[in-house]
Amino acid sequence: MGKIDFHVAHTLSLAEAKKRIEKLTQHWAKHGIQSTWSGDEAKLHGKVMGINLDAVLRVTDKTVGGQATDPGLLLRGQAKKYLTHKFETWLDPRKSIEELEKA
Repeated sequence: MGKIDFHVAHTLSLAEAKKRIEKLTQHWAKHGIQSTWSGDEAKLHGKVMGINLDAVLRVTDKTVGGQATDPGLLLRGQAKKYLTHKFETWLDPRKSIEELEKA
């Protein structure tokens, strides 16, 4: 199965961006997506809507991005839109981590 690329820019420090994305992956764990962190990179594995997901996610001082399993033509756009929206929301400096965890 192919891969899709995703990248979202941010203005946070590397440490703050990583902290937020770690919290997001903890939230995803409640929905069956497991993450394993090594430095600023996470490997994600699980099932979303019955589709296997394997992804590599990297946090840098300017972006969050990586590659994920391509869910196929019919769901590709939705998958990229979902990932982009989640990362943009969790990397928004106007929102606190506490606000994000409650949403």
